Amino acid sequence: MAEQTLASACPLDCPDLCSLEVTVDDGRVVRVTGGTRTPITDGFICGKVRNIADHLYGEARLTTPLIRDRGQLRAATWGEALEVITARLKAVIARSGPTAILPYHYGGSNGWLSEGALARRFFRRLGASNLDRTFCAAATTAATRGLYGAIPGVALEDYEHARLIVLWGVNPSATGIHLVPIIERARAAGAKLVVVDPRRTPLARRADLHLPVRPGADVPVALAVIHALFERGLADRAFLDKHAAEVDELGRRAARWSIDAAAREAGVAPADLERFVALYAASSPAVIRAGWGLERNRNGGSAVAAVLALPAVAGKFGVRGGGYTLSNGDARWTVESEPAIAEPPTTARTINMSQLGTALRQLRDPPIEAVFVYNCNPVATAPNQVAVREGLARDDVFVVVHEQVMTDTARLADVVLPATAFLEHRELRRGYGAMRLYDSPAVATAPGEARTNNQLFGALIERFGLGRPGDPVDDDALVAAILGASPHGGALRAQLDTDGVASPPGVDRPIAFVDVFPATPDGKIHLVPAQLDAQAAEGLYTYRADPGTDAFPLALITPALSTQISSTFGQLRTKEIALELSTADAEARGLHDGDEVRAWNDLGEVRCVVKISPDLRPGVALLPKGMWSHHSRNGNTANALIPESLADLAGQAAYNDARVQVEKSR
Repeated sequence: MAEQTLASACPLDCPDLCSLEVTVDDGRVVRVTGGTRTPITDGFICGKVRNIADHLYGEARLTTPLIRDRGQLRAATWGEALEVITARLKAVIARSGPTAILPYHYGGSNGWLSEGALARRFFRRLGASNLDRTFCAAATTAATRGLYGAIPGVALEDYEHARLIVLWGVNPSATGIHLVPIIERARAAGAKLVVVDPRRTPLARRADLHLPVRPGADVPVALAVIHALFERGLADRAFLDKHAAEVDELGRRAARWSIDAAAREAGVAPADLERFVALYAASSPAVIRAGWGLERNRNGGSAVAAVLALPAVAGKFGVRGGGYTLSNGDARWTVESEPAIAEPPTTARTINMSQLGTALRQLRDPPIEAVFVYNCNPVATAPNQVAVREGLARDDVFVVVHEQVMTDTARLADVVLPATAFLEHRELRRGYGAMRLYDSPAVATAPGEARTNNQLFGALIERFGLGRPGDPVDDDALVAAILGASPHGGALRAQLDTDGVASPPGVDRPIAFVDVFPATPDGKIHLVPAQLDAQAAEGLYTYRADPGTDAFPLALITPALSTQISSTFGQLRTKEIALELSTADAEARGLHDGDEVRAWNDLGEVRCVVKISPDLRPGVALLPKGMWSHHSRNGNTANALIPESLADLAGQAAYNDARVQVEKSR
């Protein structure tokens, strides 16, 4: 068959949601390039997706079911694998009830057909435990909805209009590359750039101002800026009087932090913080791109809320390119996945995915006896890695993994099932940065016996007798159910059919407080939302001090690599990880580039080489997230050092609260 080029879209966990042009030959992907159906893609894509054929056809790709037999995984048929799963899960239910079964999934790189749909339907009808998905965006979502409701932020394309761009806890060079040229165009037109991050990222090196705050100290920095705006008469009182509530209460709480006190706590120069206040107050349009690094600590929810309050206090809304952007995933969209699931949420117990290790060790009435993993790799992504690995390896815990490649988690499973990748199945996905929706068909043939999530869970629904007349089952019916439940479904379907991509209803690239307004019950910004204030143990905007100790003084951060999406594509990386330290911290420990080091705390240790980095502030150690066992010298990765402690809102994982010591290996 001759080569043909087909249109697709990338659902991987990135704000950009790129349109793709995929060249296939006899069902096999031979080339992937950027499409032009949306301006954000602009014809170019990241290397991760450009080289995805290495992932699809590499030696780690799973192509047949595997069953553990006398301690070893052996090839099996789908029928045999499904029989084992059915028998084992029914035995668990008979012995301990369905809540002894835990579905473990995340799905940041999946759309509504492969993350919700039949998988959720199966576990809800089964009565299994619920999973609170808290690795990312739990605290940010709570903070955003508490203050503003579901309101779209500044469109990424509109950053070109800004005169000041603030990147706070985000590194687009690794996690959203299409924003980078837009920022550069804005800077060429005279915009200033401020980066708030513990390390000098590529954009921080070129920024007009870099604030290398200590991990977890964003709250005092943002509150000090708010206090300065109020105290110096720089707050937009007219805007606040018209559009905001709890203004005085926010001012009272922000007054706890002077510029000097916040600078001292965050480890930045007071003069730099003063410069930020002056820049932010004087610039319009000014936009803050808030990232997910903000929420990954004990103060994460309060940090996000304080940062998102800034454009309200300073009156930065109402102009194109002014305000903030966090996630645009649910803003103005009138479509959701529940109609495809076709089963309401249950009242079964809920387990926080960020505390899997402890749940496997300690949960009772009933204990977890079966874990069904899909769209996730917990050994590489969950905190307390040693406990997670030990729990999944136990003989009394039945583990099923549906996966594309042989991950560290799959190696521990009792049954491994081969899964399709996104180019091999249909996907309905909306962006959380770019405000676009794609209905992408399968463009490649899945290798071997790989099956979609819906094929797998549809078979289990049938085996457990959980199907009902009228259930949407195939992809056409699932998509029809999702769009059919939306008041704008017909218009979205027409856009998809005509253009291959759809925009949310209403004005394209809306301006906040001109085209759209807060989706709170009273239509106002709530600067100290009562529900968030009650949820935070000591009240919203309360700063909890750094958890470092004399024994473990270094804050461990785990940023993303430009070559991976969390742990996805980790099998392709052969290079050993390096733990990064500042020059001062390396000198204090007598370390040189390339030395083998031991990084440890009470949870575990990681052995690898050290890299001395001039871009890292003192007091901080860095290990990239998403690494696999083959990337270190002892099989542990950063997650072996990360506690199961949580942020102040929404049960968010506090990855950046890990505190460690580092020494040269003996």
